[in-house]
Amino acid sequence: MKTNNYKKVLIALDLDPTAQKVAEIGYELAKSMGAKVILLHTLVDAVYYSSIENYPLIGFTGSVIAPMLIQGGYDSKKESQNYLDKIKTHLGEVSIETIVKEGDCADLILKTSEELHADVIVMGSHSKRWLEEILMGSVTEKVLHLSSIPLFIIPTKNKKNNL
Repeated sequence: MKTNNYKKVLIALDLDPTAQKVAEIGYELAKSMGAKVILLHTLVDAVYYSSIENYPLIGFTGSVIAPMLIQGGYDSKKESQNYLDKIKTHLGEVSIETIVKEGDCADLILKTSEELHADVIVMGSHSKRWLEEILMGSVTEKVLHLSSIPLFIIPTKNKKNNL
């Protein structure tokens, strides 16, 4: 399969510390194909970010950020945009487009990929507890099953060295 026909790579990023790895690998993939890079972060309900059980917001634990979110003193959309801008700067490519949207993660990833006519979606996949997977489903799994374009999945779960 020729990959040089791919013109746009959509990299979907959450706020997990492993997002940097996903961004770097996705960027290298796009660069190898001469494709444009688009970084996307989807926001869910602010209460989601206030739970210590969920991902730390931009590298911070919920202990300081959670009260600000609940009291409305924290602009999660603005901070998410700042986060994507920092990743863009880290990658060193000024032409990277950044997008922050609010709603269901999987649905917005799919919708955005269609709107932008993306050729490939790049995502990370990290394991949550099995109960969460059963109750909520996996964003990556949903995108995989519903996407009409290739999906490049980067495993981000840390595994212990069993040697």
